[in-house]
Amino acid sequence: MGAIDLNADLGETVDGVPTADDEAMFAVISSASIACGGHAGDAVSLRTAVDRAARHGVAVGAHPSYPDRAGFGRLPMAMPDDDLTASITAQLEALIAAGGDVRYVKPHGALYHAVSADPAVAAAVVRAVAALSDRLGRAVPLLGLGGAGERSARAAGIGFVAEAFLDRGYLPDGTLVPRGSAGALLADPDLVARRAVRLVTEGVVQATDGTTVPAEAASLCLHGDSPSAVAMARAVRAALDDAGIAVKAPW
Repeated sequence: MGAIDLNADLGETVDGVPTADDEAMFAVISSASIACGGHAGDAVSLRTAVDRAARHGVAVGAHPSYPDRAGFGRLPMAMPDDDLTASITAQLEALIAAGGDVRYVKPHGALYHAVSADPAVAAAVVRAVAALSDRLGRAVPLLGLGGAGERSARAAGIGFVAEAFLDRGYLPDGTLVPRGSAGALLADPDLVARRAVRLVTEGVVQATDGTTVPAEAASLCLHGDSPSAVAMARAVRAALDDAGIAVKAPW
């Protein structure tokens, strides 16, 4: 039945307190997008996440954001392009300093959506990722929803990997339901598990109005800080295994 990457946003420690059961999540995923200081995370959480990834055979990805710890990176920010590139570069360097073998970069929160929609933001982020690729001597791809980020990444020669969200609602136009709106977050493990199998086998996801939306993706995401994250992750992994779909990182 093929293969799919299962990623989760982890290492999102705030004031020394983890926001998720990272140990349980690492046991069932294939890639971890690790917070590297912009919205969450610190030197200790970075090293801990990198160590967990090594123990569980999980690929390490960087999860940089706007420098917005107060808003957990979920608030849009207006930044000069050079300042944004410098901020992303510093976050990537923090993960490398913790021993992370960075295989991909996935922006977080408001930056994630801005990279998809705003060519200038996309270019600023891609410059940092391209510089990392040059330093490592291999292309480090950008993970995201497409749009401006995909175009900028491909133009820079670093590549792009499309992802779909298992625990977020989709609007009929294929965009995510904004956080805070009805249907934005899903928490039913069985529903999310069925969605995962359908995304892999049919390349579609059901929108909030009941229609199906094309969602071709090489990576499926679960948010580690959701209240039922571990139950959803285990249900998804079991459903994929039962369907004969291998869970492995593409990096």
